Amino acid sequence: TRSQLKHVLVDFEESIQSNDIVLFYFAGHGVQWEDQNYLLPKDFPDMEAADEKKKAEFLKKNAINAQDILNILSDRKPYVIIFLLDCCRQYFLRNTDLNTRALNANESRSAGLTAMHKAGSLVAFACAPGTLVDDKPEEQNSLFMKHLLKHLATP
Repeated sequence: TRSQLKHVLVDFEESIQSNDIVLFYFAGHGVQWEDQNYLLPKDFPDMEAADEKKKAEFLKKNAINAQDILNILSDRKPYVIIFLLDCCRQYFLRNTDLNTRALNANESRSAGLTAMHKAGSLVAFACAPGTLVDDKPEEQNSLFMKHLLKHLATP
């Protein structure tokens, strides 16, 4: 839930010491609204029911801003932050005709999650802007995690 995720994030942030190597990994759903990326907890309500003019407030109340997480982690002055987002890059637009979801970037007119920047950090997404994660329900892990696990111990 959002509450549980916020609690875990606070505990994680408080555990970071200066010059630590920080790895943040999120698997789930993500959306972009205007120029901000949001991570959606499992108790995220149906956004389509929200009033169009209040969607930004709705996201701030019910989702977690990914850039805020990165900024808070950075404030702890770690050596480096590796920030991995293993989530669909759905884009909520004011013009719903442009909110096309596709597995192939050539088929999509959406912009996906926006780029994230913070000095001393590496941000990696599971898929390119305007595309979706191509996960197989029969697989234990996502495609991103499957390949990450193969190389995590590689020096």
